[in-house]
Parts: sequence; C-alpha cells; structure tokens
Amino acid sequence: MTSRVPVLLSTSSVFPERTAAAFQLAAELGYDGIEVMVWTDAVSQDAGALRGLAEHYGVPVLSVHAPCLLVTQRVWSPDPWERLRRSAILAETLQAPTVVVHPPFTWQRDYARTFADGLDEVAGEFGGIHIAVENMYPVRMAGRQFVPYAPGWDPTTVGYASYTLDLSHCAASHTDALGMADRMGTGLAHVHLGDGTGEGRDEHLVPGRGGQPCAELLRSLAGRGFTGSVAVEVTTRGAKSRQDREADLRESLAFAREHLSATPVEA
Repeated sequence: MTSRVPVLLSTSSVFPERTAAAFQLAAELGYDGIEVMVWTDAVSQDAGALRGLAEHYGVPVLSVHAPCLLVTQRVWSPDPWERLRRSAILAETLQAPTVVVHPPFTWQRDYARTFADGLDEVAGEFGGIHIAVENMYPVRMAGRQFVPYAPGWDPTTVGYASYTLDLSHCAASHTDALGMADRMGTGLAHVHLGDGTGEGRDEHLVPGRGGQPCAELLRSLAGRGFTGSVAVEVTTRGAKSRQDREADLRESLAFAREHLSATPVEA
C-alpha cells in the first residue's frame, strides 16, 4: 500500500452508480480498498458477489457500513439488531475489520435503550471486528433544529469502545473535528473523509473544498496511534459525467495520500 493508513473508497461515493462501479473505479484510481455501504442494491448485501468483485478487481473490502439510513430500514430485516449482526457477518466473511453503525433514531426506543450493551455483545460475538459508532448531526428544517438520534448525535457523550469520525458530519453539527477526535481517543477506529462548509447540512464535499480541518486531522492520525482506515465518502451525484466523477475521486485520494504521508502534527 502507498500509505501506512489504507485509503478506501466508499461505495456511496459513486451513487447513483451501483456497488460494482465502486470496485472498478477503486481499482482504476489506485484505492487500497472498499467500504461497502449496505443498501437496497442486492450486490451490497451479498458476500459472494462482493468477494467476486474484490477478487476480480484486486481491491479488498476493508469496511462494511451497516444499513442505518431511512431508506434502508428494511434491508435484511426491520430489526436493527439483525441488520447489525448481518453486517458483522458480512464483514467477518470478507475479512473486513470494521463495521460502521449510526446511533439509534429517537423512535427506535428499545434499540436505543440497549444500544451500548448490545454493541458490546455483538463485538464479543465477532472478536477482532470494530463496531465503530459514527458521529452524526442535528437536522435543521424551516429555521428549526431537532436531533433525530437517541440519546444524541455525538456518540462521545455516551462513550463506546470504537468510533467512526465523519468530518462532513462535524461541519453539519458545527463541531470541531480535531476536538471530536480527541474525545474519541484510542477508540477512533475509522475515518469518513469528506468536507463541509458548516452551513448546517451534510454536504460530503471533496476534501479541501470546504472549511473542515481535513488535512490537519489526517496529519494527526499517526500521533494518535491510529491503526484503522480512512474511507473517502464524498457526494458525486451531481457529476455531469463518469469523467467528472473520476476526477473528484482521484482528487480525494490524492488529498488523503498527501496528508497521511505528511509530517505528523501533535494530536
């Protein structure tokens, strides 16, 4: 690998193209691996299909994002614990060390009440896999703000064994990403690399095009003792062509590699 920290391409970064396209682009552009966003695309749910793509393109799956979005609430099962366990099984089958999961929605009362203990139980069932809880953000609509997650959008207020730090979500929540990383401490297992302007919405811009300290965070990882991976999670749905999408993903990879290999900064 070019850098000590592997740089992955999230399959969400090629949307509206489908899962298979991410493997092709990752191979062509030189990414170290793939993060599979499990969603309604049947390929994203199928270990055999994913293994075949990984072998064909020579790009391993190194992270699995559990189906936590509103549009994926019935992927595999309406039961969020079943969805998480199926994600862990998929990760174990593909030898991916990380499963990304969001905090519960406020209406998932039973799931939220047992979330912390349940994560420990699932992690115990699948030893060696990080079940990494991702920081989220408040939602702003019609001039009002509400938090759709329980007990909140910031997982560090509860405390979990493993975390995913998402820089675009830091922008949307007006949170200092470096401070968030500090609070995650040695539990920081995974990074979602994307940028944001801080306008209060989740933008997932190409890193360097917003106001987040993307470069500083990447340069600080070595000093944090980070042993996980960085997944490029950017929005390219507005790309006018495959060539434009490739250019954004190439720029994102170059940014990650440049700053991961730069002189570390103190955490």
